[in-house]
Amino acid sequence: MGLSPRAQKVQDSLKAKGFSLEVVELPDSTRTAAEAAQAIGCQVGQIVKSLVFKTRQTERPVLVLASGSNRVDEQKIERLAGEPVGKADAEFVRRHTGFAIGGVPPLGHDTPLETLIDEDLLKYEEVWAAAGTPHAVFRLRPTDLEEMTGGQVVSIT
Repeated sequence: MGLSPRAQKVQDSLKAKGFSLEVVELPDSTRTAAEAAQAIGCQVGQIVKSLVFKTRQTERPVLVLASGSNRVDEQKIERLAGEPVGKADAEFVRRHTGFAIGGVPPLGHDTPLETLIDEDLLKYEEVWAAAGTPHAVFRLRPTDLEEMTGGQVVSIT
C-alpha cells in the first residue's frame, strides 16, 4: 500500500531535492515529540519538532525546527526574526505550509519559509522529522536539515 497523499508530497519533495530518504507511516501517532519518540523507539531529543511562528507586524511565517526535548525561547526567535512573534494558529500554518499542525515537515511547503534550526539537533547522529501527517516520519542526518531547508542553525533555548 502506498503513502497517504500528504506523506507522498513529502516523499516527492525529498526526491526532488536529491535525498534518498524514506517516508514511513506508523500505526501510532507522532503528533507530539513524546508520542513520536515512543512510536519510533528513539530519544525525545532526536525528534525534530516543526513549530511555525507568525511575526506580529509583517505576518510572515517562521519555521523553527527544534529538538523534541527543548522548549523554544520566543525572545530569541524574535531577535532572529527582527520583530515580535507569536505561535501561529492552525489556519495560518495550513495556509503557509500546506500541512496541519502535528505533521508539518521541514520541506515541501506551499510557500518558502524562513527556517531556524535548533543547534542541539546537531548532537545526534540521526533525527526523525514529521512527514506530512501525524503518523508519517522520516529519518535523516541533522546536517540534512540545513541542506534541505536553507535554514540557519541557531540557539533556540
